[in-house]
Amino acid sequence: MSDPKSPDDLKPIGLTVYDLPQPTSSSLSESSRTRGGRLYMMLVLLACAAPVVLSYLTYYVIRPEGRVHHGELIEPQRMLPAWSAKDLQGKETPLVTLKGQWLLVAVGSGECGEKCERLLFVQRQLHKLLNKESDRLDRVWLLNDQAAPKGELLSAIEGATVLRVPADQLSQWLAPANGRALEEHLYLIDPMGNWMMRFNYPDDAKTVVDMKRDVERLLRASVSWDKAGR
Repeated sequence: MSDPKSPDDLKPIGLTVYDLPQPTSSSLSESSRTRGGRLYMMLVLLACAAPVVLSYLTYYVIRPEGRVHHGELIEPQRMLPAWSAKDLQGKETPLVTLKGQWLLVAVGSGECGEKCERLLFVQRQLHKLLNKESDRLDRVWLLNDQAAPKGELLSAIEGATVLRVPADQLSQWLAPANGRALEEHLYLIDPMGNWMMRFNYPDDAKTVVDMKRDVERLLRASVSWDKAGR
């Protein structure tokens, strides 16, 4: 039998760099390509989102009242209520179905006197003046009573949505300026259903032009996220 080894003969097994697997150049290259691809995708997504983010900031944040030509910005904005209106045939129509388009809203009696007719005429003219952008704006006439509109008036405002909403409900959503009546304004609603601007009754042609400028500015600010149609 051999003699037991002395402690000096029992040495630990050494580990060298040759004992460990080393990354190959191909694996390093593949890792770099993966990181580069992810960075590229992030840059592409940021580039695509930038116009949308900018338009939201322009529309919701950078809206100095001094740049408004005629309309009055509503703060805080008021969301389109979850009510049901009725069309002229008595069919129930939820107001939320109007979302998806800019809305230019007039309010009045179905009898519609001279002042009411002028307001509806201005509403129609503003829509036409928008030219190619007119597809992004719908005209709405909300009747606050049970009176039947004249046939010739309905023909003159063809293309507008006409709905009946009880007057007490309308006053919970829309509001006139101090000293004015609800029927003396046009109300602008954004595609998400927010009432965000009010126009006083137009007294002359210059006022209509100023109203058009306000609407055009808002349409430009929302061009990245708001398209024609619902």
